[in-house]
Amino acid sequence: MGTKRIHAQLAHDLGMAIVSGRYAPGDTLPGEVEFSEQLKVSRTAYREAIRTLSAKGLVESRTNTGTRVTPRARWNFLDPEVLVCAIESPTEQFIRDLFELRMIVEPGAAALAATRRTSRQLSRMGHALEEMEKHGLGDPKGRAADHEFHSILLEATGNEPLMTLSSTIAAVVNWTTVFKYRHCEVQRDPIPDHRALFEGIAEASPKNARSAMVELIRLALEDTRMSLDPPPESRAIPEHQ
Repeated sequence: MGTKRIHAQLAHDLGMAIVSGRYAPGDTLPGEVEFSEQLKVSRTAYREAIRTLSAKGLVESRTNTGTRVTPRARWNFLDPEVLVCAIESPTEQFIRDLFELRMIVEPGAAALAATRRTSRQLSRMGHALEEMEKHGLGDPKGRAADHEFHSILLEATGNEPLMTLSSTIAAVVNWTTVFKYRHCEVQRDPIPDHRALFEGIAEASPKNARSAMVELIRLALEDTRMSLDPPPESRAIPEHQ
């Protein structure tokens, strides 16, 4: 395994240890020499992993005091890699936070996409929807098509800051789907929800596209709650206009 892959894996493993609470905010990580010997990796790979985590806001290194885990408020949860670590062992509060993020961002994005999408983008969304129907979201190919569908929708907004959220939103959507199929034997078919959203965008109707996205997210939250054991306490998510 190359040095780049080693430090990337080490950064992921340390990130998971931090986000899961093994290392709490304020904790000092083992020193470079100790950690390198313990994990049998080079000191260079360890330093690169720490630089990666520092850029994501998870740790900070200071001369003479070592590397400490930063307060949770400083973690960059919009970074897809941090998000992946967080959703591998999510709390009920974090699940609600993720769906609130979706409800804030995606309905507005759908409304913009309805007025700005190109015929090419609409065609690509239609193809992604067909692939979702063909394979189902329980299949990796179907989930890849779902990823493509939501990514094209954000692209169709023509708004660059929104488009940068594509990886984050896609990670949340993918985790929700995987979680549901892993924990619930009988799943509701989400394809009609996506079909309604597609039709709203195809009709160039911001109102219909927004409403369809709100409903899609609301039902996805219900599905996720049903997959939890025990189910989290219900809390309404506001619809942001």
